[in-house]
Amino acid sequence: MAANVEIYTWSTCPFCIRAKALLKKKGVDFTEYTIDGDEMARDQMAQRANGRRSVPQIFINDQYIGGCDDIHALDRQGKLDPLLG
Repeated sequence: MAANVEIYTWSTCPFCIRAKALLKKKGVDFTEYTIDGDEMARDQMAQRANGRRSVPQIFINDQYIGGCDDIHALDRQGKLDPLLG
């Protein structure tokens, strides 16, 4: 079964674009929440992301992963693919 991947982004954020590119390269379908200027959505994201308000914020199967650097680090360590199923 494919993992449920969710990513909170801003449309012009280079880190968001980089994180999405990694997921696309791996052939992963994901749900993107573009929260440009939406403070309510950003507050909801921060509640899920342990208070972090920067973008992107990434979740796999409701598990908080972190941001762009975090997902790339997991990939380098060989830990991302098992999470993605």
